[in-house]
Amino acid sequence: GIDWDGEVIEKLQKKFSTNKAYQFICSNYVDIAHIIRTHHLDAPRGILFDCGFSSNQLEESGRGFSFIKDEPLDMRYNIHGELSAEKIINTWTEAAIADIFWHYGEERFARRIAAGIVGERRKKHIVSTRELVDVILRSVPRQQVRGRIHPATRVFQALRLAVNDELKNITRGVGDAIGCVAPLGKVAVITFHSLEDRIVKQLFKEQEAKGIVSIITKKPIRPSREEVRMNPRSRSAKLRVAEKK
Repeated sequence: GIDWDGEVIEKLQKKFSTNKAYQFICSNYVDIAHIIRTHHLDAPRGILFDCGFSSNQLEESGRGFSFIKDEPLDMRYNIHGELSAEKIINTWTEAAIADIFWHYGEERFARRIAAGIVGERRKKHIVSTRELVDVILRSVPRQQVRGRIHPATRVFQALRLAVNDELKNITRGVGDAIGCVAPLGKVAVITFHSLEDRIVKQLFKEQEAKGIVSIITKKPIRPSREEVRMNPRSRSAKLRVAEKK
């Protein structure tokens, strides 16, 4: 098991401390080929990517992944990483901030929100999720505040993706996994929003066109109604699977 969050790895190591069949490694999955080599592992018969972040990270990490709680504006999976959400919000240019909101969050009010952030940070450093949410609410049209989706949703998604470079990591990690997996082995990827799913779909298509894999899931597998009822956070999940030739 590979996870970039050291706290997650520590919990898993304690939970499975008596079972040597499991190995948990604190690393980014872009390093999967290196991990397989350095740990002298056989070519895997299956690799599963879960591109979501955990409920524990959302509720207990204290790193500002959720706009529901007032927490430090961090959003790093790896706490030793140099780039944080606070750094982006307080040091990047207005244009650069607007770009990540638009490209990573598909936020249509990206420029208005970025302008509001730059205006606010001229007065004081923006250091908490609550302060950022307040700026967002002041920046979007009033009718959006009462909309079905909270106005901060896409901004927080965009910041998390940018801080952890998640889209590039998916491309590299899944691509390397296809190279590492054994013949007839499978690479399965669970994504949670359209940007991630688009990358995996395109990558699998390119690899199939080259004769490297066969796509098992012509359409992504979605959670059943029963699963969504039991776990509402699964509602946006999509699973795609490819098999190595």
